[in-house]
Amino acid sequence: MKICILGHYPPHIGGVSSHTYLLSKQLRNRGDEVYVLTYPHPEVKNVDRIKVETAPTPNIKGFRGFFFFITATFKLMSMVRQYDINLIHAHYLIPPGLIGVIVGSILGKKTAVTAHGSDLLVQIKKPLLRPIIKFVLKRADYVLVVNQALKDNVLEMGITSDKVYVTSNAVDTHKFNPQNLELPLDIKLNSNKPTILFVGNLVPQKGVKYLLKAKKLMNIDAELLIVGDGPLRGALEDMVEKEGINNVVFTGARRDVEKIMPSAMVLVLPSVSEGFPITILEALSSGLPVVATRIGGISEVLDQKIGIIVNPSDPISLAEAVDKIIKNNELRGSMKLAARERALKYSSINIPY
Repeated sequence: MKICILGHYPPHIGGVSSHTYLLSKQLRNRGDEVYVLTYPHPEVKNVDRIKVETAPTPNIKGFRGFFFFITATFKLMSMVRQYDINLIHAHYLIPPGLIGVIVGSILGKKTAVTAHGSDLLVQIKKPLLRPIIKFVLKRADYVLVVNQALKDNVLEMGITSDKVYVTSNAVDTHKFNPQNLELPLDIKLNSNKPTILFVGNLVPQKGVKYLLKAKKLMNIDAELLIVGDGPLRGALEDMVEKEGINNVVFTGARRDVEKIMPSAMVLVLPSVSEGFPITILEALSSGLPVVATRIGGISEVLDQKIGIIVNPSDPISLAEAVDKIIKNNELRGSMKLAARERALKYSSINIPY
């Protein structure tokens, strides 16, 4: 089968890109021809016999999605005709999902859409986007979601259950492993302090401000490494300075997270809204215990054997959980071993087509 993946893809950074890359490799390994249409990036190139193309999109704040919708629609129609694509698989419901179902309808091609979380948790709350999301879900031949909670949301919108599939995120367990102990040269950690790690976009739904508050409340003197970038970075850096929160390092976005994770002692994900964060799987695969919040699909993968789950927006509980893992060597050791074992169960993506 000839399949075109539409949406974020490496060298773009983030959970969706990690997911689409693993999916493309898995499809290629089973014998499919795989093509990708993604957002513009100066380092875009073909990967492992997978042809990667972009749609020209002006990077104008607030209008990037609209321009991508226009340019990618025409580009996708061209690719479908040129490569005789059989199925379009869009990742994220707007704009990729909308583009996919429109082109699929015009050209008579099957379409699959994957909802990764914030499209069904954040975008859907906007009155203008909700009917568009429902249209995309109804027109798609396959609706994939990354956890059971998102599936329940889809079914509540009246989408027939026979085309809705839970396809959990997966992780490259060879790339992310506990043996990657050589830190990138530009990452300087204090060898006398344990390292707490956060990896993700610096956006409101990630709840990083609660992690900073928790850092201030902790009993243990630790270093907090924040890997990621986003619109809240400036405000978070100001918060660190104004509130005198010590030993916090912002690295910006990185493409070598797999080389950083094994040197940390615990990953913390303090999200207030989440689907099924691939960051947790990457941490588990790297042998890290995880402290995360009780939202979305997190409880489907995380339990007391490999981490601690706390309520969202609760810095006191976050601080207590991180202190507990760092203080208790025996607990942390057992969690590290169980974490890697759990990650191995998520080494492939369930593909329904």
